[in-house]
Amino acid sequence: MDRIRTLGIIGAGRLGSVLAALAVSAGYRVLVARSGDPAPITRAMTALGAQAVTVEQMATEADAVVLALPLGAYRTLPADLLRGMLVIDAMNYWWGADGIRPDLTDPRTSTSELVQAHLPGARVVKALGHMGYQDLEDDARPAGSADRKAIAICGDSPDDLALVSQLVDAVGFDPVIAGPLASGIMLEPGAEAFGADVDAAELRAMLDRFTASQRGIVVARARGGELWG
Repeated sequence: MDRIRTLGIIGAGRLGSVLAALAVSAGYRVLVARSGDPAPITRAMTALGAQAVTVEQMATEADAVVLALPLGAYRTLPADLLRGMLVIDAMNYWWGADGIRPDLTDPRTSTSELVQAHLPGARVVKALGHMGYQDLEDDARPAGSADRKAIAICGDSPDDLALVSQLVDAVGFDPVIAGPLASGIMLEPGAEAFGADVDAAELRAMLDRFTASQRGIVVARARGGELWG
């Protein structure tokens, strides 16, 4: 696959809707699914230029799928349907939605690694989740714009990182490769880059500072002195 043409999004809340609108504006065919019957979101998705579908249809037709659900629901994702697919994890732990979940705050693993473990046949890449949905909506800019903001991407496959970088660029942001999937912990709540609405140079600087940050020190200690292999 040389590029993503049909983008699936699981989750029709604020983040999913903003990503759908950005992707439609960028020329993608966009399929949006929720758990169960898609009828309740059909009107809203049609207004955005997207199509409301079942997860089963999405798994058949999409080139890549974005996860825009509350992180606590990741175990409900259908591993069999997503087997072999490029899955872009935009989920983050939020206690208000997910409850108190020590398993989702364990510094020994990133939450995207938990998602990958649940979806063993999928190719998980962390992206599109560290910037707030309002900033995503307001700050998309054409390539080359002086005030363009950046989105970090973490993943283990160079080919998949390239595909997601193309997507990030197309929807209006400069892609910044942050490292392997395990390094997604640098984009989670508690890290400086979480919530960042900055350009590529500043985002890279934030990522570089992670090792010396309070969260970085906690993560390194929990992982036996190494942030990731």
